[in-house]
Amino acid sequence: MMTPKDYMDREDKYGAHNYHPLPVVLEKGEGIYVWDVEGKKYFDFLSAYSAVNQGHCHPKIVNAMVDQAKKLTLTSRAFYNNVLGEYEEYITKYFGYDKVLPMNTGAEAVETAIKLCRKWGYQKKKVKDNEAKIIVCESNFHGRTTTIVSISTDPDARADYGPYTPGFITIPYNNIPALEKALEDKNVVGFLLEPIQGEAGVFVPDEGYLKKAYDLCKKNNVLFIDDEVQTGIARTGKMLACDHEGVRPDILILGKAVSGGVFPVSAALADDDIMLCIKPGEHGSTFGGNPIAGKVAIAALQVVKDEKLAENAERLGKIFRDEFKAIKSDMIELVRGKGLLNAVVIHNKPGKTAWDVCIAMAEAGLLAKPTHGNIIRFAPPLVITEAQLREAMNIIKAVFKKFE
Repeated sequence: MMTPKDYMDREDKYGAHNYHPLPVVLEKGEGIYVWDVEGKKYFDFLSAYSAVNQGHCHPKIVNAMVDQAKKLTLTSRAFYNNVLGEYEEYITKYFGYDKVLPMNTGAEAVETAIKLCRKWGYQKKKVKDNEAKIIVCESNFHGRTTTIVSISTDPDARADYGPYTPGFITIPYNNIPALEKALEDKNVVGFLLEPIQGEAGVFVPDEGYLKKAYDLCKKNNVLFIDDEVQTGIARTGKMLACDHEGVRPDILILGKAVSGGVFPVSAALADDDIMLCIKPGEHGSTFGGNPIAGKVAIAALQVVKDEKLAENAERLGKIFRDEFKAIKSDMIELVRGKGLLNAVVIHNKPGKTAWDVCIAMAEAGLLAKPTHGNIIRFAPPLVITEAQLREAMNIIKAVFKKFE
């Protein structure tokens, strides 16, 4: 019989060393809980980086996948299938756009948005060939492709992958004057940003930043491109984080929880003026828009509405932050977030680091993960109840008490 160490050693031997997981080997998930190979139960406070907002293995989503998998899994886009149109109609009406371009991963959807924006820039804004520029923000995280790491300012994500893709202007996040300055360049065709920078440690911009940025883009005939791969699908207390400021992006990027973590599904949404700049043969994906993805996404998005997950995230997020701020610990520098996307900045000391806290929480039955060394992100599935949240908070409080 294999031990947890055996599983970890096998991954270490045969897999690339591109992740540094917590030493926990999981084999089962249901709702807000996961179990390891020894049967120990944990609260999941990472939600696969907000992919399982609807909870692990939600029966309605899993059943949709299984039912479709028995009929037809993949046709490619060389042919029509009887599911894709249903999904396209559902998601475009759900978010209020003319068209969707279906992809698989968040990074693919970001790449799609970049290509859409550039096409629009050349065809509609009439920027000269190969001179289009897109503004991006420092500390962003949009994915791992070569072009996307070209716009990263994180040395770990970027180093040794050059030469880098040109055509981007990097400005500080949450800085309207910097955006105004960058928009003076008439070759700018888009502004790509996260409404909350998740990987950077749940950095929430000033209230009004998104609306001011959007208005500046409109004034300068520049597309506002909203990466909601992590913040979307009810995570922040609204269906989209941009909804908090009444902003409707020109291009909306979705992934992760579009499928409830059951299947890789992502999407770029836009209106016809932008989306129809791409013609047949100019962009695509073998698996993008496959029948399983369509049925899974419809089920996953319907669960969000039926179970009022945005409202739950809004209410419980406030309780979480209030409870956390009440913890008396010199390790806690800052608590921030929106809805159930939250982070705690830890004052690292020898033997009292964010990693040490996460190891101790895992031992106590709660899983979370550090980011950027001293920040712990807390993002439970949105199906969590108040009673479950308070039970989890008791575990967190007890762990911090141990470190006093």
